[in-house]
Amino acid sequence: MKALVFTDVHGSHTSVERVLSAAGEYDVVIIGGDLTTNGTGVEAHEAVERYRAFERPVFMIPGNMDPAVVEDALARGGVSIDGRGVIVGDVGFFGVGATPFSPLHTPNEISEEETLRRAEAGWTDVRGARWKVLVAHTPPFDTGLDRIYSGKHVGSTAVRQFIERHGPDIALCGHVHESRGRETLGRTLIVNCGPAIRGFYVMLTIGDEIAAELCG
Repeated sequence: MKALVFTDVHGSHTSVERVLSAAGEYDVVIIGGDLTTNGTGVEAHEAVERYRAFERPVFMIPGNMDPAVVEDALARGGVSIDGRGVIVGDVGFFGVGATPFSPLHTPNEISEEETLRRAEAGWTDVRGARWKVLVAHTPPFDTGLDRIYSGKHVGSTAVRQFIERHGPDIALCGHVHESRGRETLGRTLIVNCGPAIRGFYVMLTIGDEIAAELCG
């Protein structure tokens, strides 16, 4: 299986469509949050339909810049994996959107307790899958993937706790634009995909093993 993974689109849907048009063979499209920048339900619905036109399954979670109307539109459109999971072949995709509460008071922030609850709920849905793929908008706390320009770590303690507890095969995240990269936490490969608004994405390949290529 091959999946194209984007985070932090921020309304740059044409950037995603260019990749989808040129990428060749792939099976699944994943959007890991911040589809919009304080967007509307109409924008979210139209984006979902644009991505579905490529005739692959599309799974999304909301980011901190996706307000409640966007979150609702993703759920109504049947593409949300926020707090739930789906199994495609032998791969289970599950997610947790939004970010922990912050001084910035962005449109979609939740408690660490709710973050953990959603991750656990999704894990339950995919427990029987051979491969388990966590899609979390926020990176785990205190890694090389959640550091802002000042050097401060702004990731989620709940995401880190979940990864250390369950060890999914891979965790895909975004949110912190300046910390694109990859590292491991326990047995889990963690990838900050980088902002799609700047042309970045990840090609995830799953067969006898799992691989994630930073692209763009």
